[in-house]
Amino acid sequence: MAFLNHTPAIFNASVDRTGKDAVRISWKTHLKDLQVLIYHGDSPETIERNKPFCQIGGETAAEFSGLNPEIPHYFEITTEKSAGIIISERRLPLEGTVNFRDLGGYETIDRRHVKWGKVFRSDHLSRLTDRDIAFLQWMKVQWVCDFRTSAEAQKRPDRFPGDGPGEHLHLPIDNLKFDPTTLFEKLKKGDTSWLTREFLIDGYILNIDNFAAVWGEVFRRLADAAQLPLVFHCTGGKDRAGTCAALILLALGVPEETVIFDHGLSNIFIVDVLDKIYAQFDADGIAREKISPYFTAPPYCIEALLTHLREKYGSPIDYLKSKAGVTEEMLGRIREELLE
Repeated sequence: MAFLNHTPAIFNASVDRTGKDAVRISWKTHLKDLQVLIYHGDSPETIERNKPFCQIGGETAAEFSGLNPEIPHYFEITTEKSAGIIISERRLPLEGTVNFRDLGGYETIDRRHVKWGKVFRSDHLSRLTDRDIAFLQWMKVQWVCDFRTSAEAQKRPDRFPGDGPGEHLHLPIDNLKFDPTTLFEKLKKGDTSWLTREFLIDGYILNIDNFAAVWGEVFRRLADAAQLPLVFHCTGGKDRAGTCAALILLALGVPEETVIFDHGLSNIFIVDVLDKIYAQFDADGIAREKISPYFTAPPYCIEALLTHLREKYGSPIDYLKSKAGVTEEMLGRIREELLE
């Protein structure tokens, strides 16, 4: 019973899109016949709290349709027994990306939460539609940090911000040993001998050891509220973007198990595009299981990264301070801006 006394009235709340204009909100509770109020807005700051969007008793889910598909949606769930919880969609409903997602909502070790609508991770932005661009402009995205190599960026230039509001910053993770464009061609030729567990882990370790200056540039922008919201991305949105997401979440005090969970979401969100990629290799008689580690986000990669940060640098914070030029003052401003 002591456990229940320390458990929030509502926990594990989430928003999942069920249609172009429809979502399903779900949550968990230990309380019977709990009365829940749900409020709605197009940003965390504009949630309309004067009138509930709906009121539900004794249920742990609600479905809504008729939502404007051209704008983001945020919900606050409240009860008489707990403070409100703001939630939104983890993956944004963009047409030209598959792995564009919000880092908001994650709980820190001290029971605070990462704010929604401030920091996003993504795959490349070259296929954004005009609707997607308008969507991101509505969200007032200020910066796009692009971790792709020069060859990747030239082959598929980002469409956002283009000539609209916002800034684009190219921060290439450009290690010749792991040039993504040449590795893809190797796979197409059936050369998978290099694709080992050690090879993939080394890529994550090099992201940490060789590119601290890149992460420092991102953190400098995170420390300035005027430069938010911010999007960072690579090509698939899983490895280089995954490294950046891990460093941000760890700096905010999000536990390692949550960082591993966030990393693994890529494997859910890229399923549809994976089938299309694998179909190209099927025609060449290349087995999917041989190449899947390259196109997915194996858990052992992020686990190795976390171990490396501890064993070589002491902690993620020690790494950011000693290698990336991130100061305690910057970390304080970042936490003030990104946590609630």
